[in-house]
Amino acid sequence: MYPLTPSVEPGVILIVDDTPDNLALLSDALDEAGYMVLVALDGHSALNRIQRRRPDLILLDAMMPGLDGFETCRQIKAQPHGADIPILFMTALTDSEHVVKGFEAGAIDYVTKPIQCAEVLARVASHLRTARILQAARVAEHGAKPGFDNQRLASRYQLTEREIEVLRWVACGKTNKDIADILGLSPRTVNKHLEHIYVKLGVETRAAATSVALVAL
Repeated sequence: MYPLTPSVEPGVILIVDDTPDNLALLSDALDEAGYMVLVALDGHSALNRIQRRRPDLILLDAMMPGLDGFETCRQIKAQPHGADIPILFMTALTDSEHVVKGFEAGAIDYVTKPIQCAEVLARVASHLRTARILQAARVAEHGAKPGFDNQRLASRYQLTEREIEVLRWVACGKTNKDIADILGLSPRTVNKHLEHIYVKLGVETRAAATSVALVAL
């Protein structure tokens, strides 16, 4: 119903909204499009959720009781692991004052309520593509090949030497088959290493694993 442009890895999306109907609508659409979906009913829950599992993009309701979307966005952007997560506001407040306030808080875009799922999916896909391009540029800037600080990564995340090698090539954009050829392993063994890396870093995707690794450098 809501087709997703084919991608190597759709990504993990966190939806933050205090209205269950909105959560259900978006969650169903994103799930059907192939994304892994996380949900939170308020700002504090969103901040806690990000600590446990870093999403690739956040859909954030602007007006929520307690910690509103603007302050939630500011606090996410203040976290090392949240600074580069794309945040899209969901709001019925489309006057220029609130739009500017959202951008000033750190959002990169907004969608208007009532939610149109096709529009949301298109914007999500577009911003994820952009985020991955920027991430690739950061990898190049940090010299991820072979510029990882192995000792720091091993100490912080208890990664083995082989897992660090796999993570390094993941950050360079290599597929499991490419990594297997480079390291002289089978693709199945690379996938097993990657599963262990995800668990240790607390992420679900290659993009998130690369981002966490860069923050640690």
